[in-house]
Amino acid sequence: MSDRRLQVFHTVAGVLSFTRAAELLHMTQPAVTHQIRQLEEEFNARLFDRRNNKISLTAAGEQVQEYATRILGLYDDMQLSVKALTGDRTGLVTIGASTTIAEYMLPGLLGDFRQHFPEVQIRLRVANTDAVVNMVADNVIDLGVVEGEVDNQLLRVEQCQQDEMQVAVPPNHALAQQASVAPSQLTEYPFIYREDGSGTRSVIERYFSDHGVDENSLNRPFELGSTEAIKGAVQVGVGITIVSRATLSKELALGHLVALPLDPPLMRSFYFVRQRQKFRTHLMDELFQFARNYFDPE
Repeated sequence: MSDRRLQVFHTVAGVLSFTRAAELLHMTQPAVTHQIRQLEEEFNARLFDRRNNKISLTAAGEQVQEYATRILGLYDDMQLSVKALTGDRTGLVTIGASTTIAEYMLPGLLGDFRQHFPEVQIRLRVANTDAVVNMVADNVIDLGVVEGEVDNQLLRVEQCQQDEMQVAVPPNHALAQQASVAPSQLTEYPFIYREDGSGTRSVIERYFSDHGVDENSLNRPFELGSTEAIKGAVQVGVGITIVSRATLSKELALGHLVALPLDPPLMRSFYFVRQRQKFRTHLMDELFQFARNYFDPE
């Protein structure tokens, strides 16, 4: 069976669109349709139902998709294993990172890695911690870097750095002149949370629980899906928040926000997350070493 036909089918099955699959594969739509038709003729079975300009997998299509995922995965592992034996350092590295890490902490790592290995293509996927962990588990990405604890015994989890979380308030806020803030004080003001599934949110929720703050006592006007959006809301006086101090350098320099340490302090860890069984190439070893040095240069 042609390897190309299986790749085309796998792509169409993944996006459930001949048009989108053609774009992803850099093919014409008739060429994609022809490949699928050939595959259906070989199996003597319809692989897709086509109704009202929408497609879905038939029972046979679902079976082929399951095997195609395994076959193409083995094919990729074969290529990686040969490259590992020859020391080849070309190819694609896919990293997933939670929002805070991707926006504020990874650019230096990726730029440095790219300078040393210009032939390596780096792809970055940005999502919240839960989504990144799921992508690692599903073998969609090679390495995840997340800001929340990971409870998945099937994955390898390695702590890479600690980060201090602080209270961010506008300069004219009632708390702005304090040396530190007790967690109970945060119930007196509107508090802006990250979205559910965010590593930042889970760390804050655990901190409140550990220090006797009932979440129901918080005045939560709304939740936002990015640190930048939350900082913007704090600047205009909508509420206060807890964020990584590393994300506040610009606002602190411009005097737009004030960062206050919590008492007791709130520290969190960043983690590398990867497959336990995934084949490790020399290229991936280099990536891990670069990442370790970036987060812990000593």
